Amino acid sequence: MANTTGMALRQVHKSFGNMEVIHGVDLDIAAGEFVVFVGPSGCGKSTLLRMIAGLEEVTDGEISIGGRDVTDLDPSQRGIAMVFQSYALYPHMSVRDNLGFGLKMANVPKAEIERQVDAAARILKIEPLLERRPGQLSGGQRQRVAIGRAIVRKPDVFLFDEPLSNLDAELRVSMRIEIARLHRELGNTMVYVTHDQTEAMTLADKIVVLRDGRIEQVGTPRQVYEDPANSFVAGFIGSPKMNFLDAVFTQEGTAQVSGYALPVSVQSQQAQPAILGLRPEHIVVGPAGPNALPAVVDFSEYLGGTRYIYASLGDGQPIVIEHRDGADFAAGDELHLQCAPELMRLFSLSGERIR
Repeated sequence: MANTTGMALRQVHKSFGNMEVIHGVDLDIAAGEFVVFVGPSGCGKSTLLRMIAGLEEVTDGEISIGGRDVTDLDPSQRGIAMVFQSYALYPHMSVRDNLGFGLKMANVPKAEIERQVDAAARILKIEPLLERRPGQLSGGQRQRVAIGRAIVRKPDVFLFDEPLSNLDAELRVSMRIEIARLHRELGNTMVYVTHDQTEAMTLADKIVVLRDGRIEQVGTPRQVYEDPANSFVAGFIGSPKMNFLDAVFTQEGTAQVSGYALPVSVQSQQAQPAILGLRPEHIVVGPAGPNALPAVVDFSEYLGGTRYIYASLGDGQPIVIEHRDGADFAAGDELHLQCAPELMRLFSLSGERIR
């Protein structure tokens, strides 16, 4: 079922009346790629997906699938299948009939419908559920059926709109694994929308980070995590989020934070106010020293293999540290924090990366 269908968006705009919500998006998606649109609520990711699907009109720009301009085509002519957050199953029908309903409406022969339904059920491991009705299924099973309904259509491109949002935490993990396996087995191009950066990091070949209808960064999970383009991306990708500390970036190659000079791996032509970004897992609790930042513990969370320490610097700035060596910390404990210069990220006050 693997295909060679890629996708391209060229200067895509979307307006509702006088309000523009998508601002000239340009994006290339390679054939067989798993691309995740991620961003906060209201950033335009679902609107963009619905325009790809043909469920929203494009105000301006062009969308092509497999080299074919589909901007003004009906959804049924685009070679796509969409899986929604709501399962939208027919409650009076069996799973088998739900899976085959679209094919039946398209006048596909009964024997072919049975063959495709059985193949989809085998891929999704839901053969024992075929004679049940949706009301007899768990949330995860219903979502498998919804995905199966998309599979039987044999689309070139799968579109997922927050498909796991209705599931509990444990089911979301297992369904992430199922969707990753599905992509590996089918090889189709998949575009997936979520506000959950964990889903984005674990599923994507390529992440598209959106804010206010604009693309902030496109890259692999590793690229957007380790080399964020700006402070928005750095703060959105990663959990706990990156620490952002008020600093002064000096010509001597240091960042002055809370009265202490920390060496950084970039050079400056002039001293300037800046934001220093430190990921919690990159901060080391160590001995006092010239490159150590003093802090006082406010609260400590013990989570078994990991402890999160919430602390304050001398000037009151909060900082979160991820600690893994099993030591205990209590409120009021004094710490000395260090971070390797190459792991620090500097941003201008407007949020742009200083390199």
